[in-house]
Amino acid sequence: MTAPDRPAPDRPAPDRLAPEGPLRVARDGGVLVLTLNRPRKRNALDRSLTDALSAALDELDDDPSLHVGIIAAEGPVFSAGTDLTESASPATDRGGEYGLVRRRRTTPLIAAVDGPALGGGFELVLACDLVVAGAGARFGLPEVARGLVPTCAGLFRTPDRLPPTIAAELVLTGDPIDADRAHRVGLVNVLTEEGGALAGARRLAERIGANSPDAVSAALRALHDARGPAEAAGWTATDLAIERMLRSPDVAEGVTAFFERRPPRWFR
Repeated sequence: MTAPDRPAPDRPAPDRLAPEGPLRVARDGGVLVLTLNRPRKRNALDRSLTDALSAALDELDDDPSLHVGIIAAEGPVFSAGTDLTESASPATDRGGEYGLVRRRRTTPLIAAVDGPALGGGFELVLACDLVVAGAGARFGLPEVARGLVPTCAGLFRTPDRLPPTIAAELVLTGDPIDADRAHRVGLVNVLTEEGGALAGARRLAERIGANSPDAVSAALRALHDARGPAEAAGWTATDLAIERMLRSPDVAEGVTAFFERRPPRWFR
């Protein structure tokens, strides 16, 4: 583990843009901070949080005075993914799943992760451009333990961000990796002390914000465009994996076992 970042210096309180709800939105100069605010639900993404996140990301891309966005979370869990009350991962027209996963963005977005980011929560992180993690963060795709497969780009963005063997370990075992290992293998840009991810993300945002906004936007578009063909192929492969699982009895057994808090009895 590298030396943790130093605590952030005192700064003025950011201007609040939206009242507290499923998402807290605050402007701090040219930085828009979006804080997932369903801690009692482990910041699981339901329709209300997805719509709020999508609207805030629309603002981030459409307001030229905003230069960087940060996604953080309230409570001990970054996000456990899709709320189990939803029949599928909620999506919006502009952003796709969670209002972010398929979004063609023009403004850099940093994930500030303290605590577990699992399943769709990890896929939310993978949809960001940069990752700052506190020492207590964990990243994982537990879907196979429930008879499911990752559906929100985890099957192809994980091997894009991580060495293929480690990506396969995450996808096939369902076990998470901790922040230190995630930093060592290149998933995490900046590793901070526990609880320090947001402060670290602010410092990274300041480094980006010191540059030409037009140059940053043009470079970000090029990075996204270069990955376009591989992403299209990844979505096709994901759709095929979903189709295969929908024909399997393991889906019903995995979900039932999860709710009954017992080990699943797979159909061999």
